[in-house]
Amino acid sequence: MNLIKEIRDVLDQKGYEWFTLDKSLNINLIGVRDEDHHSNKFNDMFYMIYRKAGENHIIPAQGTTDPGKYWLEHPMNSDGTFIMKPSQYKGLWRLGKHRGEYEAFVQNAPVTGYRDNNKDDVLDMRPETLVRGMYGINMHRSNPYTESYYVDKWSAGCQVHKKLETFDKYIDIAKLSVPLYGNSFSYTLLTEEDFS
Repeated sequence: MNLIKEIRDVLDQKGYEWFTLDKSLNINLIGVRDEDHHSNKFNDMFYMIYRKAGENHIIPAQGTTDPGKYWLEHPMNSDGTFIMKPSQYKGLWRLGKHRGEYEAFVQNAPVTGYRDNNKDDVLDMRPETLVRGMYGINMHRSNPYTESYYVDKWSAGCQVHKKLETFDKYIDIAKLSVPLYGNSFSYTLLTEEDFS
């Protein structure tokens, strides 16, 4: 099956907005969390879907939608480490600087997630721990030169690309979109189970 159609079908089933490909550079940013709830692997996928020059494009990218083992075992927040809840987040990000250092998608609207506070390397997503707010949950890259193989300290709850090359592509396309639709990007986090 066509991957773009498959993703769109899942969004339709959930009642999420699909940013129509009738308009050039109207970007859909999608994350798909792997069913393995052990941390520290770049075992999730991101997809940027858009239309340009009359053709539909999809850029797959390996990454993580989960915090790394280090931050699960050493939470920054006394309530526990943040794990984004699967949902659609309208206008979640804008282009800005991650930690003031380099261009990334930075948080621009509230996000919902779980707080995992038992300090092991298994992702615990218990409904009673849900929180919502501004926590600096960005989409950024890991290794600044090539790629990383373990998440470790690269994510404390952010959505993080494994490879610099694909992350740079996302930023380049987003820059082309800003003059047309403004500096605001929605994000939809799905799970592998949504496609079964």
